[in-house]
Amino acid sequence: MDEAKTVTPIELVNNVGNEQRRRDALELLALMEDVTGHEPVVWSGSTVGFGQYHYRYKTGQEGDFFSVGFSPRADRITLYIMSGLRGFDDILDRLGPHTSGKSTVHIKRLDDLDREALIDLISECVKHVEQVEKAMGAIPRMSDIPPRKAH
Repeated sequence: MDEAKTVTPIELVNNVGNEQRRRDALELLALMEDVTGHEPVVWSGSTVGFGQYHYRYKTGQEGDFFSVGFSPRADRITLYIMSGLRGFDDILDRLGPHTSGKSTVHIKRLDDLDREALIDLISECVKHVEQVEKAMGAIPRMSDIPPRKAH
């Protein structure tokens, strides 16, 4: 029986076909590890995550997920901000060109972003997830995370 191959974060990033995206992903890998203080882990085969929180749904389903991460895609890099983006407008306004969803930020090139804003986004996300998890014991679902209070 064949065993599933587990890919390491560096292997995942080094397999990115687009050279610019690969360089950006390598930089993000180092930056997120430095800012979060957490080792990178590959989740679902295509996402590099840092940190971890516990969730518990009202249905009883529970598990663990990363606090912040990224996925290098063919046409962009997606940043996963698992605290959600409510309350992050002050940072997003400084970030540079991007599009966003409820907990995702899509970027084309890392060079277009304000690095200090990116560092703030990553660190504030991890801090907010940790505070909410500590206060609630487990996060009931992402939409239940209260908005971050801007400083």
